Amino acid sequence: MMQAVMPPRDPMVPDVYRVSRAQSELAGVVTLEVEPVSGNRPAGLPGQFNMLYAMGIGEVAISISGETPRGFVHTIRAVGAVSGALAGMEEGAVLGLRGPYGTGWPVAEAEGSDVVFVAGGLGLAPLRPAIEAVLAARERYGRVTILAGCRSPREILFRHQLEHWRQRLDVEVQVTVDHADTEWRGNVGVVPSLIRRAAFDPDDTYAFICGPEVMMRFSATALQEANLPAERTFLSMERNMKCAIGLCGHCQFGPSFICKDGPVMALDRIAGILAMREI
Repeated sequence: MMQAVMPPRDPMVPDVYRVSRAQSELAGVVTLEVEPVSGNRPAGLPGQFNMLYAMGIGEVAISISGETPRGFVHTIRAVGAVSGALAGMEEGAVLGLRGPYGTGWPVAEAEGSDVVFVAGGLGLAPLRPAIEAVLAARERYGRVTILAGCRSPREILFRHQLEHWRQRLDVEVQVTVDHADTEWRGNVGVVPSLIRRAAFDPDDTYAFICGPEVMMRFSATALQEANLPAERTFLSMERNMKCAIGLCGHCQFGPSFICKDGPVMALDRIAGILAMREI
């Protein structure tokens, strides 16, 4: 008796997820924990992203900022119709999810080396899973440094988690702000300025950078000035992703497609086009 052959699943059809927790982080920034309505969530890697679909509005690429035993964690800034709808969801709301997609941070490859995390603004969210993976296996790495920056003290993302990491004796955490208020007693200045003061061995270090592109360019330059090789400097190049499977072409970045070849990419691969306008 012949068995019926099921047609292949349409990669553009999302699975249905439900919001299990909604946490306000900053003004206009919310962290959602989501779980599949049926079945188990697929495995993800630190640095990958999902496509989140607000029913009847549209979908947008959002980095994975953590995982729960049953679901994913996403930190979302409300900047448009879709992200605004997602950021406004409360516990019990339903959304669509496709993924995970893309490349991850080379956490395993960095074992035995120093690791420097450089985050600007909301860039700490995509880096958080990699930071947690490194700290969970702390004995496998050399010095671990977390450098984070934002525009003002009121915009520090994951403030309590940064303080928790800072209290560890085996991690260096430095936070800077562009503009201080009267109560701020920390660093003032742009994130790349912290790199010049960080302790790491450039001959045996991996750097993971995520944030606004201008910040990533200057951070990458500061790391190169510190003699860190470009092939061990990685950036998360999330931009313009629409389909996540390399069909629409919106995320083309020179010869690469961010959704398939990224979002995490080594600096030596993209340095030549990183600063080009209109790319």
